[in-house]
Amino acid sequence: MNIHEYQAKQILARYGVAVLGGGVAYTPDEAESVAKGLNGNIRVVKSQIHAGGRGKGTFREPAAAEGGGGVRVLKGDDDVAGHARAMLGSTLVTAQTGPAGRTVKRLYVEEGCDIQRELYLGMLIDRATSRVTVMASTEGGVEIEEVAREQPEKIHKVAIDPAVGMHPFHARKLAFGLDLAPAQIKPAVKFFLGMYRAFTEMDASLIEVNPLVVTGDDQVLALDAKMNFDDNALYRHKDVEEMRDEDEEDPAELEAGRHGLNYIKLDGNIGCMVNGAGLAMATMDIIKLHGGEPANFLDVGGGATKERVTAAFKIILSDPNVEGMLVNIFGGIMRCDVIAEGVVAAAREVSLNVPLVVRLEGTNVEQGKKILAESGLAIIAADNLADAAAKVVTAVKEA
Repeated sequence: MNIHEYQAKQILARYGVAVLGGGVAYTPDEAESVAKGLNGNIRVVKSQIHAGGRGKGTFREPAAAEGGGGVRVLKGDDDVAGHARAMLGSTLVTAQTGPAGRTVKRLYVEEGCDIQRELYLGMLIDRATSRVTVMASTEGGVEIEEVAREQPEKIHKVAIDPAVGMHPFHARKLAFGLDLAPAQIKPAVKFFLGMYRAFTEMDASLIEVNPLVVTGDDQVLALDAKMNFDDNALYRHKDVEEMRDEDEEDPAELEAGRHGLNYIKLDGNIGCMVNGAGLAMATMDIIKLHGGEPANFLDVGGGATKERVTAAFKIILSDPNVEGMLVNIFGGIMRCDVIAEGVVAAAREVSLNVPLVVRLEGTNVEQGKKILAESGLAIIAADNLADAAAKVVTAVKEA
């Protein structure tokens, strides 16, 4: 689960991570009110969407685009309410949103600061080492992927053993790697240790501060912040779960979550319904191998019911790009006859009008195949996964 920048900063501040003063605003009047309560003569008005590159983004609406991008630095006499009015309700397009963009529905109005250096700091789980890996770089304010590709020597990594945790010497090592001045070491160590506590105690899967800034008076501050959380641990963090902004999530993915389905929309035209994440990945790979493009990842799980299968079918076909569908089931815990009943029920309910290829194997496979054969529906049977992929790609091309 993702949250907005201002929400991430609220959490980090609880752990002693230094952030600037600011507040969220949903209306121009609220933005102006927040700005009046801040210190200093500089106000930064930031669009709050779940995408990076907001400062370099552009608004689709001409009136909003004239005032700047998705992050605007304003002086004390600038019209905060006017900028907020132009930004709210407008569509911001960034490198991460794609051409569709995202509608800005809330803003974060924040104090300015005297930025001397822009750095990068990130924490994530490295599954290869079973460690929390902290990454720091002197190249802040730019995409870390670009730095990794062009200047990998400028990324410093420290792996933290979860049984031991992060200690001051880890934090000092990072501070030295960032070439911080002596007066900046102490605030940096406090920042890094607080960020690690937030990561572990809040069950985060990612924290990214880009840029991490050093000010003229040797403060170390989070100028931006991104946090992702492990969905499986949200039951322990009801306050975080309440931060979920469903407007920023794909409606089909939200609907899938309500039915206990793992669904991710992709850009292809062949819908996939599979049981098991590994088999789902293999199914997408073999579709591409045969010249097709998967429209989604969808794992119905090992113990799906007829109702869940029906819901999965509807979600896949709600995508207007889907021109064909492949159902690939290996029945272990999952019974093939249950899948077949769900497929038939869903196909009848949605008036299926695209080619459907079904490959079943495992528990009650003969009963499942019989249900499909006697359904009266135009279902294409497949003997194995390669056969299924070839048939659905061919059927889509010929449709």
